[in-house]
Amino acid sequence: MAMDAGDIERLIRAALPDAEIEIRDLAGDGDHYAAHVVSASFKGKTRVQQHKIVYDALQGRMGDALHALALTTAAPKT
Repeated sequence: MAMDAGDIERLIRAALPDAEIEIRDLAGDGDHYAAHVVSASFKGKTRVQQHKIVYDALQGRMGDALHALALTTAAPKT
């Protein structure tokens, strides 16, 4: 069961309304994506904490509807 890039973005945006989100389908199969997420919510957090926020936003779909997500995160540059 593949997941649409728009669905991924909607889930992340629901958890991080201020986020700048870029989603790319790496294999054209709806199962392998890359996401770059920039949010003020990440300020002061470790990379692991930032990634956990994004994975939590996906509500358990990792490994099920979404097979692979190459994730990069950052706080906005001020």
